[in-house]
Amino acid sequence: MKNIFLRLFLFLLSATAFAQVDKVVVEKNADGMKLVVNGKDFIVNGVNWDYVPIGTTITDAGIWGKSDDIIKAALDGEMPLLKNMGVNAIRTYGLPPKWITYIYENYGIYTMLNITFGAYGLTINGAWTPQTNYADPATREVLMAEAVEMANTYKDTPGYCYI
Repeated sequence: MKNIFLRLFLFLLSATAFAQVDKVVVEKNADGMKLVVNGKDFIVNGVNWDYVPIGTTITDAGIWGKSDDIIKAALDGEMPLLKNMGVNAIRTYGLPPKWITYIYENYGIYTMLNITFGAYGLTINGAWTPQTNYADPATREVLMAEAVEMANTYKDTPGYCYI
């Protein structure tokens, strides 16, 4: 099982190396380590963010299936508030690449997407499995496929940070 996770980590790391739009490095010297983005020191001032309009819940379908005008209005209402707070990175779930780019290009805010990697259960061979058995080969296959799909979907997205 360690071998599977190591391969996944190396795959995602290599995808990051080839897909980063910005040059991101961790510099280490006698004083310690620091994150440098495009040659400038970078301190992550991030928040966990999702758009949940009044009257809806986190389990609703969400805004991402709505028209571009509605999504743009929502982002243009929220992102200036985050930017004004000094936020330069958000962690969220399932944000389409188009809107990650929009947020980055208009507000300079990077996006990190959460991948649950089976933390809350999975559908394996058509059946819901509430507790993920990471030793099961079918489970590993589903998890690897999800991770590869995510890497391929977001690999060239400006403003997307791979974690």
